[in-house]
Amino acid sequence: MPELPEVEALRAHLAEHSVGRVVRRADPASISALKTYDPPLSALVGGTVDEVCRFGKFLSWSVRVDDLPLWLVVHLARAGWVRTGATPAKPPRLGGKGPLLLRVGFEDDTCVEVTEDGTQRHAAIWVVHDPGEVPLLAELGPDPLAQAFTPDALAEILTTAGRTRVKTILRDQRLIAGIGNAWSDEILHTAKLSPYTPANSLDPAGVEHLWTVLREVLRAAADRADGVEPADLKDTKRSGMRVHGRTGEACPVCGDTVAEVSFSDSSWQYCPTCQTDGQPLADRRMSRLLK
Repeated sequence: MPELPEVEALRAHLAEHSVGRVVRRADPASISALKTYDPPLSALVGGTVDEVCRFGKFLSWSVRVDDLPLWLVVHLARAGWVRTGATPAKPPRLGGKGPLLLRVGFEDDTCVEVTEDGTQRHAAIWVVHDPGEVPLLAELGPDPLAQAFTPDALAEILTTAGRTRVKTILRDQRLIAGIGNAWSDEILHTAKLSPYTPANSLDPAGVEHLWTVLREVLRAAADRADGVEPADLKDTKRSGMRVHGRTGEACPVCGDTVAEVSFSDSSWQYCPTCQTDGQPLADRRMSRLLK
């Protein structure tokens, strides 16, 4: 799933390939991905792309039509992606079985395509007059790299959350926007915190340490992703991981074996020595198998 560093890199790439261009076509290939009908996608035709923005994990194009803004908003979910290139001669077939969800073609015969791999479709597309009209976007918490996201802001989030696991806090888009499963694993490993640490158990020094690590990890990831072509971003993300997705490998810090906690639809990776005083965390999947 693309998270803040990758989505920011995609935003910069899309800005380079769409800002200032006039929309000639806006063709859906999947009705299920389109979450709005008024304004229709066709309302974008003839408009000029003013900017491409990122809100958490959302990508948004501001399109000026008759001096009024419309916004094309996309959430890539777990398996969505974007690509740019030349506009194919034929428009996409609505309801096709391929990965294409949407194609926006420009007057210079280039295009942006939104795709999603796999059989389960969770990516979503909106056309709205204001990004705040998208319910999920309107509920987003602060951007962790924004100036307003201070140690005090993080402390308030953690205190309010009570004994909720800090891993859960980092992934909750309503509390902090843009961090997902992968980078929360990396942040907690770098901060030497167990994923199960209660949010309100951190003292002021602990909160400041987590805040510093959080921003350092995300900034470093964003710097690595900057300028990388979309086709190579996933590999760039994987290459920067120390524990996430590396179950059974050696921790690059202490050499212990990276462990995993599995759930029905996801898994967390951590280092027992670095994060849990050498104690393995309960794996619910394995516990059920052993009963």
